[in-house]
Amino acid sequence: MAIFFIVLAALAVAYVVTGVTVVRQGYRYTIERFGRFTYVAKPGLTLIMPIVDRVGRKINMMEQVLDIPGQEIITKDNAMVSVDGVVFFQVLDAARAAYEVSEIYVAIMQLTTTNLRTVMGSMDLDETLSKRDEINARLLAVVDQATEAWGVKITRVEVKDVRPPADIVNAMGRQMKAEREKRAQILEAEGTRASEILRAEGQKQSKILEAEGRREAAFRDAEARERAAEAEAKATQLVSEAIESGSAQAINYFVAQKYVEAVSRFATSPNSKTILFPVEATQLIGTLGGIGALAKEALGTDGIPAAAPPVPRARRAAPPAEGVQP
Repeated sequence: MAIFFIVLAALAVAYVVTGVTVVRQGYRYTIERFGRFTYVAKPGLTLIMPIVDRVGRKINMMEQVLDIPGQEIITKDNAMVSVDGVVFFQVLDAARAAYEVSEIYVAIMQLTTTNLRTVMGSMDLDETLSKRDEINARLLAVVDQATEAWGVKITRVEVKDVRPPADIVNAMGRQMKAEREKRAQILEAEGTRASEILRAEGQKQSKILEAEGRREAAFRDAEARERAAEAEAKATQLVSEAIESGSAQAINYFVAQKYVEAVSRFATSPNSKTILFPVEATQLIGTLGGIGALAKEALGTDGIPAAAPPVPRARRAAPPAEGVQP
């Protein structure tokens, strides 16, 4: 009897130990009884009935990363590109992830690959290279909706790399270079245009200022001529008044002044080597005498003006230089 109880106790301990299951943190275990799902065991110590119950699937509940292998995709404009990406997902319902889909990792990979071809195949090459955010958003919406029935949440879908063929890459390089040269030429043309505009504005301002200067000078010259004319008119008026009062010496002074100015211009002429007086010397002496008498009257002195020295009929200038005709 003692041996029987010892054996029975050993079997009971073995039964209990066999029924103890430890679930790790971040995982969920599905418990099956005679092959049928009964409940999900949470992290910690779980007791099950040996032989009757067993652990069905061990589901990872942490966020996971699934690498999408590179594949060839034909774009809308018939360009062949190589694309690869990654998918971030998390299981929210362990039972559905275990029993609603077989090989959940393969299913997510195939679903993402198919939709990646669909999305990028409907876009041009330039769009596939420049609109990655739009591609990621469209893939995320489609794949997440499809995996919702599996108890899986797709958190992110990212396109890692888009590799066009080598000839397209070379063509894009030439296009970029041409675009850069175009921008440089446009900037250079704009700089030249701005420079020409500024230069034209400067010339315009210079001409305006020059014209204003000429106008001011003309005003000044006109004012000077006006003042000279006024002085001449005043002198003429004074001479006329003197003549009206019976002073003959005044008109002699006026005529003599103009006569002397004319003679001086003849004397200073570069083309004249000989000066001829077109009037008699006696007339010049009488004129000079009138000037002296007028001066005496102006000074208030009496007396007879001194006789002027005789004036020769003609006076020769210095002989011309050798080879110069008079």
